[in-house]
Amino acid sequence: MAGIFDLLNSDIGKTLINGASQQLGKDQKTTTTALGAALPLILGAMKNNAKTPEGASGILNALNSDKHSGGILDSLGSILGGGGIDDDVLQDGAGILGHVFGGKEQNVAQAVSKSSGLDLGSAMSVLKVAAPFVMGYLGKQTRQQGVADQNGLGSLLGNMLGDESDHQQSLVNRLLDADGDGSIIDDVAGMILGKSGGLGSLLGGLFK
Repeated sequence: MAGIFDLLNSDIGKTLINGASQQLGKDQKTTTTALGAALPLILGAMKNNAKTPEGASGILNALNSDKHSGGILDSLGSILGGGGIDDDVLQDGAGILGHVFGGKEQNVAQAVSKSSGLDLGSAMSVLKVAAPFVMGYLGKQTRQQGVADQNGLGSLLGNMLGDESDHQQSLVNRLLDADGDGSIIDDVAGMILGKSGGLGSLLGGLFK
C-alpha cells in the first residue's frame, strides 16, 4: 500500500495539489509543502486517537460511512476545478479536524503556515481539503483490506505514515499540548521541514 508521500506524488495527489493551488491562488510548490506537512499530521493524530478502543471505533464508524467510501478520490478534479472549493467538503473537513485534533486545529494550522509560508487562513483551508481526502483514501483502503478492528486500523495508519509514524505522533502531541505557545509551534514547524525526509524527495520528484 502506498505511503502518504507516495500517494501525494501519484496522479490523485497531483490532482489534489494542482486543484488546491488554483483555489488558493498559490504556486504548486508552496501548496505541495503545505500538504506534505498537513497530511502526515492528520494521519498522526488519527493514529493517536486509534490507540484507544473508543477512538478507533469512532474513526472506523466514520470510515465506513458512505461519505468516506473513497468517492471523493474520483471527483477531485470537479471538486477543486470550479469557482470555489465545495462547501460540503470544507464543512466535512472542519468536522474531521475538530474530531482528530480535539479543538487544537488552530495550532496545527499555525505549524503548517510556518513550515510552508502560507498565511494562516490558507493553511487552514489546506487542512480542511486534506482531511476529507485522507478519510476518503482510508475509507477505500478499509473496504479493500477488510479492516474492521483497532489493530487493523492502527496497522493501516502506521503503514501510511511509514518510518515517520512515531515522529509525526510526537509532533501532533506537542501541538495539542501547546497553549498558544508560539515557540513550540515554531519548533514543530522546523521539525516538519528538518526531519520529514519524505517531503524533500517528494518535492524533488515533482519539481525536477
